[in-house]
Amino acid sequence: MARRAIAPLSYPFPEVPAPGATLEVAPGIHWLSMPLPFQLDHINLWLIEEGEGWVVVDTGIGNAETRALWERILEGKRVTRVVVTHYHPDHAGNAAWLCQRHGAELWMTQGEYLTTHAVRTSTAGYTTDAVLAVFRRNGLDEERAARMRAPRNRYADLVPDFPLSYRRIIEADEVSIGKHRWRAIIGHGHAPEHLSLFSKSLDTVIAGDMLLSTISTNVSVWSIDPEGDPLRLFLDSIARYRELPDDVLVLPSHGKPFRGAHPRVEQLEKHHADRLAELIESLKTPKSAADLLGVLFRRPLDTHQTFFAMGEAIAHLHYLYYAGRAQRALGNDGIMRYATS
Repeated sequence: MARRAIAPLSYPFPEVPAPGATLEVAPGIHWLSMPLPFQLDHINLWLIEEGEGWVVVDTGIGNAETRALWERILEGKRVTRVVVTHYHPDHAGNAAWLCQRHGAELWMTQGEYLTTHAVRTSTAGYTTDAVLAVFRRNGLDEERAARMRAPRNRYADLVPDFPLSYRRIIEADEVSIGKHRWRAIIGHGHAPEHLSLFSKSLDTVIAGDMLLSTISTNVSVWSIDPEGDPLRLFLDSIARYRELPDDVLVLPSHGKPFRGAHPRVEQLEKHHADRLAELIESLKTPKSAADLLGVLFRRPLDTHQTFFAMGEAIAHLHYLYYAGRAQRALGNDGIMRYATS
């Protein structure tokens, strides 16, 4: 039987705003783009009109270039609140700076707020050495591990400060912003308590990193939860977007705004199902996560990419293991290997 084609997405705004410029994508909601020093070279941020000021949703990394662009965009305007979807540095980096300059409150979920502080201070198991210990157990060789070891906390460079208090948002909260109410949707797998916001009256959802238009969100096992099953959590979380109207305008943190939340969920589910099927085929003989990087990623990986690829490979293997579709055993060399028979 031929597989049913997945409906295409539509992109109502084909051009990304130039740095320092904004584009209104829904009544009172403005799209701006900030540069990033990574292969993923920009992030989408959002301004929501609130009286004579703005509510900022996500902030960019905390460096001079991004702050100069914020100064240009916000000239003569007041920031009333700062909302951060999750702790990653491209989202949280300028939160303290914006809050301090404008006397604004920070709003976010508790899991993301506490994680930001833990990663900034390398506490609660958030250290490179702890992550590398998990990676070695999953087959990463010492040469690549050595290249990943950082001389300093890179996260703290990108998030140089963070507020010491906040307003907590929890699942299903109704947050009033300007003339509209936004329902909180909490997702898992990419981050501990990732916040998305849905406005029924605007038929718009600010999706953060949970539902991207052209790439798959990174879903990794990290040292803080080395036996976790984040891929299951992620797939359960994105399935909830089917509860929203199919024509909802999705505002993602990377890529362009789009309509077609339901087919995009289906695309992502198929993507991960295909990767899992390929892993099962490869696991006819025992293999570690490091052995399988070439199966999941068919391109050369630099050190930065290998770091995240290891986390993703472990996440996919954990998914198979907890679903009873693969077994695992710790070898005499201290490396965990997985197999289907």
